[in-house]
Amino acid sequence: MRTTIRGALAALALLPALALPTLVLGAPAASAASPSPSATASGSPAPATKAGTSFLTAVNLSPGQDADVAVSTGDYLYWAFGAAEGQTPTISLTVNLAPAADRHGPQTWTVEVFDGLRRRQACTAGTQNATGDQSATALTLNCTLREVRTWAEPWSGDPLPGTYYVRLSVTDAPQPDLGLAATTRLHVTAKGNADNAQPEGGELKAPLVPPVGGGASTAKAAAPVAEKQHWYTGWFSGWNSRWYWTIGGGFLAALAGVLGFHLTRHPRGHRPGRYGAVPPQGSHQHQSYAERP
Repeated sequence: MRTTIRGALAALALLPALALPTLVLGAPAASAASPSPSATASGSPAPATKAGTSFLTAVNLSPGQDADVAVSTGDYLYWAFGAAEGQTPTISLTVNLAPAADRHGPQTWTVEVFDGLRRRQACTAGTQNATGDQSATALTLNCTLREVRTWAEPWSGDPLPGTYYVRLSVTDAPQPDLGLAATTRLHVTAKGNADNAQPEGGELKAPLVPPVGGGASTAKAAAPVAEKQHWYTGWFSGWNSRWYWTIGGGFLAALAGVLGFHLTRHPRGHRPGRYGAVPPQGSHQHQSYAERP
């Protein structure tokens, strides 16, 4: 039993030493806050100079803010903006293609708009797909959505107040042209306001998916909901708690291993004899040939 306790204490002493480098390396670094867009001389926000690569990283545009981004041909580009009830948003895009001497054929660019539930919204007017031949220098795309409604049936795809995502992509281009440098400019306008919304006998409780970025939105923000607390909430919250559980679980595993080895090994004095040893005389397990029936 002393050997068992001594082995368990040794395993416990090694665990903090093993966990210390992981704690030091795994400490989260403080993330720098992204600077807010500065205002131009006219008072409108400065154009955004970046674009996201997915719905989760979409760059959020403030009301009246444009986007002027240097892009790579073939990448998916995402922006997000807010729309309120009664508005009819229009998205306008101008793509300046790479120099004609570097291109090897025509290119087709496409703009798509999704709502907060990532449902694709139909365009009532505009050019969603534009194709430019090798001599073209720029392409123009635009999309006008339907009027944002105050509410809709769950099965319908009507536009509702909240966040909308714009995706710009290349749907057809020669393989050597992928990766060429290009520039794009995005401009979002909205006609109408909440006073123009048609009364439909209902009201949306909260906008669909508040903005993912740091920009403002024209949609009304939903009231924060207090998180429900339980008696065990503090045990699993925070990045430090997982190390406590890891060290405790490692100690219990080491202790169980030592105790299991101690209990399953053969006790002293009761070990089986060596292979080939002669059993004692008179053993009831062996009988002579004469005594067998």
